[in-house]
Amino acid sequence: MNYLRFIRDNRRFLGFGFLLAALSGYGQTYLISLFGGEMREAFALSNGEFGLIYSTATLISGVSLIWLGRLLDRVDLRWFAATVLLGAFLGCLVLAGAQGALTLGLAFLLLRVCGQGLMMHTAQTTMARYFREGRGTAISIATLGLPFGEGVFPVVLVAVAGWLGWRGTWLGMGAVLVVAVLPLALWLLRGHDERVAAHRAREASEGCGDDGRAHWRRRDMLRDPRFYGVLPAVMAPPFIMTALFFHQVPLAAEKGWTLAWLASSFSAFAVTHVAALMLAGPLVDRVGAQHLLAVFLAPLALGLVVLVTGESRWAAPLYLGCAGLSMGVAGTLMGALWAELYGTRHLGAIRALVQALMVLATALAPGLLGGLLDAGVTVTGAAGFLLAWVVLASVLAGVTVRRSAVRYA
Repeated sequence: MNYLRFIRDNRRFLGFGFLLAALSGYGQTYLISLFGGEMREAFALSNGEFGLIYSTATLISGVSLIWLGRLLDRVDLRWFAATVLLGAFLGCLVLAGAQGALTLGLAFLLLRVCGQGLMMHTAQTTMARYFREGRGTAISIATLGLPFGEGVFPVVLVAVAGWLGWRGTWLGMGAVLVVAVLPLALWLLRGHDERVAAHRAREASEGCGDDGRAHWRRRDMLRDPRFYGVLPAVMAPPFIMTALFFHQVPLAAEKGWTLAWLASSFSAFAVTHVAALMLAGPLVDRVGAQHLLAVFLAPLALGLVVLVTGESRWAAPLYLGCAGLSMGVAGTLMGALWAELYGTRHLGAIRALVQALMVLATALAPGLLGGLLDAGVTVTGAAGFLLAWVVLASVLAGVTVRRSAVRYA
């Protein structure tokens, strides 16, 4: 009942976060890749050339987030959100009218920056900044927009593409952003001035970091050993799951699974991902994000053990279900962690750097695992290395948190 009451009392602002998290799908790989075949055919691109254009746009977007994301600390949220939505709209227009590799790359860049990057950054940063009580719950509710988009957009857009074609579909998606989403987002932010005034008054009266320092700057964070102690654990889920998802075809062949079975097993990932998101919010509020760092990767570790040792067809949904639990907790934990450690005044700049590192990790992961496969390492063997990473990162995060508690007690 408290969960439902929290949603009722904050429905507009939570709706804003949910909306942007869902619409981050405009720049996510799962949506863009739906049209990959038609795009390659339209521009006579090989798989390698298409992948190179996409990876280059992803790398540039990751670097640009370091500077663009910090504007969320300085610009009115309504103007920032409107600009991001208009940037995604422009990306849709450029993609719909693309005539060659250069314009295709520009479209990918706009969509990756504004969609995958800034929409998700805005959703999680605003929830972490403006909620002190119920921060974890707010982040988990907003982040539910991501699996919602993953479940809805592919089904709807494949149907629309059969009618309008891929160019017409992207043109229509852009129109939806301007005609429907932008007015809705601004309506959901009505009364935001009062929220900002209350937040600033709270900032002025109390510290937000766990060490008594009110508000760390990004350069202060980069000098803090805690950041480097928790970073391997933070980076593990996006890197590992991107690498394994990208190379699921050789994984299925190695295990003797059909692609149809492996694809259907992703429902286990979706279910546990959503369940963990909903449960993680109140848990973070109760015990704190820092105290979950040492254990939140345990389900992923178990999933990797299953992947390394399991040969039966049921190993597929079990591995994916375990991975979904860690990914769901990570979605909430990573939104709250930086506010707990470093305060909220410069949270946009701090989270922008972390978000950029995650984007870069997802850009590098397929190529690094692909290089191992080309060198003769099996997917199972690579999963063993990834399991070692998860275990060591969890131990390091636990030690970092304990030392931090002693240091700042």
